Amino acid sequence: MGLLLKKDKKTVDAPVNKGNNCANTENELNLQTEDDVNEENIIDNEANIIAEYDLKFKESQDRFIRLQADFENFRKRVAKEREDIYLFSLEELMTQLISIIDDFERALDSFKAGGLDEKYVEGLEMVFNNFLGVLTKNGLSEIEAKNCIFDPNYHHAVMQEETDDDDNVVKEIFQKGYMLNTKVIRPCMVKVAVKN
Repeated sequence: MGLLLKKDKKTVDAPVNKGNNCANTENELNLQTEDDVNEENIIDNEANIIAEYDLKFKESQDRFIRLQADFENFRKRVAKEREDIYLFSLEELMTQLISIIDDFERALDSFKAGGLDEKYVEGLEMVFNNFLGVLTKNGLSEIEAKNCIFDPNYHHAVMQEETDDDDNVVKEIFQKGYMLNTKVIRPCMVKVAVKN
């Protein structure tokens, strides 16, 4: 009959001697026990290493997700700031150009009333219309006011006129108002009709 020994996960059939080999058998059993303990230690060490790397991987993955979210937020914030800067600078430019529109309209009215050559006036009107066309393409629009219901969001009442028929209606425009896209950049200065 033979003794079974475990070594590297293989079963070995070791012959048993019938003499004074009891000491050899005990040594072999001690070696088997030490091998089992060593194998368990190796398995435990490997499990600890795997757990440690798994934890590091999860931490790295969490850091990556957070960095990705931070970058996305940064990208959106920069895009919003860029858009705000563009809109603010466009609003400033349009506000300055509105006074030029007013001057141009007064000059055209003066030229028409002064009897200036009609071809000259037509040429100036063409230039003025091209100028307005460029501003309109960039979002500038005139606020309609004449014969409209007074709206304090779009109109600035500087005078009132008592009437019998209309109430709260714009009767006269003293200064045109303008909007840039959906924002009022200058309200209309108007005279409002008030019912007796």
